[in-house]
Amino acid sequence: MTLSNPPKCIIHNGTCLLHCSRRMLQILSLELSQVDGGLVELYGYIAVQDQLDPLLNYVVNFSRDDPIVVEQGSLINMTGPKRGIDMFDLTLIEYDMRIKTGEEEKNDLQLIDGASLIGSAGEWDQLHTVRIPGNYGAVDITFSRFNSAVEATVEVLISEVLCSFNLLLSCLTSQMNKEIRLFHGAIAGSRGLQRSVVAIPWDSSINLEFKVDALSSSSNQHYCSFMAKVHGHDTQEIKTLFALISVKVTWSMLPTGLGYLY
Repeated sequence: MTLSNPPKCIIHNGTCLLHCSRRMLQILSLELSQVDGGLVELYGYIAVQDQLDPLLNYVVNFSRDDPIVVEQGSLINMTGPKRGIDMFDLTLIEYDMRIKTGEEEKNDLQLIDGASLIGSAGEWDQLHTVRIPGNYGAVDITFSRFNSAVEATVEVLISEVLCSFNLLLSCLTSQMNKEIRLFHGAIAGSRGLQRSVVAIPWDSSINLEFKVDALSSSSNQHYCSFMAKVHGHDTQEIKTLFALISVKVTWSMLPTGLGYLY
């Protein structure tokens, strides 16, 4: 949200003429595509490094003391990125994911380890799925490179909770037919969800779907949508049978690079 409220804008008919969208990369999902056995405990990280900032921007980051339980064909919950991913030229994806097998780390299995480059060749504004193979399994990464996009930071506050319920929050842009899972879990009381950063193509919208259900009943679906902006923010409230859901989307363009990798 670095440039969500920049100074000295030139506004004409509600549109900023000074700031513009940029090429961005969006990771839509990570799936455990191959693994021996049923449920496994995963830990480690998957991170991106772009030409905007040399620091790693974590998409997944779980410690060995707090692994996630995943089975083959299931999504790996993404905890990031923390900011939008620049796709000016090359973007590096670095990964080190392991399977916890016992008390000692030396007995753990290496799922994937290494790095890959995503370049500018090929079709833009399309879905791409690439398999990252390893010695004890593989991870499928689905991504899209947007030729013109802005950064949307989604903040969700749950309040006035009447009883415990399950919540599945997904994001769908108006140009993509694949959802991005932002949250999946139980809500027991008032809380704010972790911020989610999503790249939204220019002249499109971000569509949020909230699947809400009691712990033993079918789900009710609620929706809200916001058109992309260069900066500023939008808010909306959703009243459900279980709680009040307040949504805030903060719009920002990516700043100019702090340094270059190459």
